[in-house]
Amino acid sequence: MAIFEAVHGSAPDIAGKNLANPTAIILGGCMMLDYLGKTKESHNIRYALDIVLSQPENFTHDLKGTASTSQFTQAVIKQVQQLN
Repeated sequence: MAIFEAVHGSAPDIAGKNLANPTAIILGGCMMLDYLGKTKESHNIRYALDIVLSQPENFTHDLKGTASTSQFTQAVIKQVQQLN
C-alpha cells in the first residue's frame, strides 16, 4: 500500500480563491505514477513542471507572481501535451 499527498496544510486562508500553488500535489501524483510503473508519464510531468517553473509569468502568489492556480495548471498541461 502507498499514500501520495501534498504535505502542506489545507491553507484555509486561500481556499477557493484560485491562489494555491499546485506543485506539491502534482509531484505527489508523479510519485504515484512512479509507484505504478508509469515512469515515462511521471518524467514528462516533472519535465513540464520544470519548464513552467522556469518562466516567471507562471509564478503563483507564493512565488511572488500573479498566476492563478488554474493558469499554472493549464501551463503544465500545455507543456505535457507538447511532449506527447
